[in-house]
Amino acid sequence: MKLLMVTVVEQYEKQVMDLFKKAGIENFSGSDIDGYKNPISLVMRSTWFPNVKGGVESSLFFSFTAADKIDVLFELIKAFNENLETDNPIKAVVVPIERSI
Repeated sequence: MKLLMVTVVEQYEKQVMDLFKKAGIENFSGSDIDGYKNPISLVMRSTWFPNVKGGVESSLFFSFTAADKIDVLFELIKAFNENLETDNPIKAVVVPIERSI
């Protein structure tokens, strides 16, 4: 069992859920997050309230799942990212689980 973590801009949230389904990953959790890139974007520098920080609306999905399903998902994500017209690819990482209860 491994911990899979996937981040995506809100625009591609539905597509990520579809990719999870295609990979056979049926149990996962998600959360809304703000994504940031450095250096500070032009939009943030030109805001009316420069002390107000804002990020890109994004989502974090995570699942404790089997390695073979993760391999399928990674191939699907790779194919999805190759056809993007934006600079916001789906990103995924895998963390091994040493112990669990």
